Amino acid sequence: MVIALDVGTSSARAALFDERGRPLPGRSHQVPYSPAVTPDGGVEHDAARLLDAVAACLDGVHPNRPPAETRAVGVTTFWHGLLGFDASGRPITPVYMWGDTRSARDAQLLRGALDDDALHGRTGCHLHSSYWPAKLRWLARERPTESRRVARWGSFGEFLELALFGEATTSVSMASATGLFDQSAGRWDAEALAAAEIDERHLFRLAGRAEPRRGLRAPWAGRWPALRSASWFSAVGDGAASNVGSDCVDPTRIALNVGTSAAMRVVTREPGVPPRGLWRYRVDGRRAVVGGATSEGGNVYAWCRRTLQLAPDEEVEAALAALPPDGHGLTVLPHLAGERSPGWRGDRRGAIGGLRLDTTGVEILRAALEAVALRLAMVYELIAPCAAGDHTIVASGAALGRSRAWTQIVADALGRTITWSSEPEATSRGAALLTLEALGVLPDLATARQPLGEAFTPDRARHARYRDALERQRRFDERV
Repeated sequence: MVIALDVGTSSARAALFDERGRPLPGRSHQVPYSPAVTPDGGVEHDAARLLDAVAACLDGVHPNRPPAETRAVGVTTFWHGLLGFDASGRPITPVYMWGDTRSARDAQLLRGALDDDALHGRTGCHLHSSYWPAKLRWLARERPTESRRVARWGSFGEFLELALFGEATTSVSMASATGLFDQSAGRWDAEALAAAEIDERHLFRLAGRAEPRRGLRAPWAGRWPALRSASWFSAVGDGAASNVGSDCVDPTRIALNVGTSAAMRVVTREPGVPPRGLWRYRVDGRRAVVGGATSEGGNVYAWCRRTLQLAPDEEVEAALAALPPDGHGLTVLPHLAGERSPGWRGDRRGAIGGLRLDTTGVEILRAALEAVALRLAMVYELIAPCAAGDHTIVASGAALGRSRAWTQIVADALGRTITWSSEPEATSRGAALLTLEALGVLPDLATARQPLGEAFTPDRARHARYRDALERQRRFDERV
């Protein structure tokens, strides 16, 4: 057995999987949480609170029952999170999340001073508030005392390793999403480091999948005896794990994931420069994942539910399905957390145009969900050439999985059939499959593929309406 440990933006989960990557019924545990948000655009997590959630999840899995040894633990966590450590390895900053837009002005200054296309070609990342160069400059300017105390910068993955083992490394997967890593050369990028005003000694050593940790230190070894001799693999990015868990491991499948945010991704072994507007991160040293992530997704749905005080889910779902496509007269920019793909404007804000006295809350919700779908249609136009000609779009994620109406909206907006993944926890399963692959138990990820779920076929007339809506959204975006 292996344990998959998934530390996400809104919850942590641990689950046991067998040697074929199948979850063991009743052997998982989840702890929800939420990041702290600030009026100036801050989105932060407390690293200690996340560690408590991880410990509670591992407690809940009960690795000592049955008494068989757990062979390994695979970890996945959110990309882009930035955490500062003191010289003793203790965290002295919050975890600054991908949705934190306070460094948007710094990103703009960097874009004016540097060649964004050249950096994008090497690092796979545009200059944007999601990534570390802008965040580190903002911290140096706005929180200089705190920044000067930081000996090393890392992610929550490194903090977890330090807590459990007393030392840590950074995986290629996590490094690839910082904006500081030259993916072709396999090392930290000198120009990006200079832009961030740090050097290599402020970062953790890079390590591959062949260097797992063993030997939990106290008190964890006493808390989880069955994990004392287990191999712990450094964290991989949650997007990479989600693709693997959705069985989207080659260019024949595009993964569509809608959780807190939304993303479309395709795994490839081609080292080429990603199209402008998209990013290129790594699954590992051999495989890249090209895609686009929006800052909007389930967070927009949650905002509408909370702010509009909507009816229970079942009633809302029925009301959404009953409304005609783009029949509300509204145009929405869903940039509640700034914009990532494809425009990479971190200072963008949300807006709603066309409100009337008779506009209903469900109409606003439908318009907002359609707006997210239109953003994904823009990403799909860019990513489709990176995939095989005859590709399948496989959907996963809690936000999309609970709404057939929203899934149909996305299919109509893209003009392509969308098929639900049969795996409800794709990210956890991906972490388990990558761990089994690293152990040599699973030589080929494709052999673990599961049957797909329900397919949602687009309607031509609805797709045409959404193409018009997309142009209207673009014009509205330009005006505001």
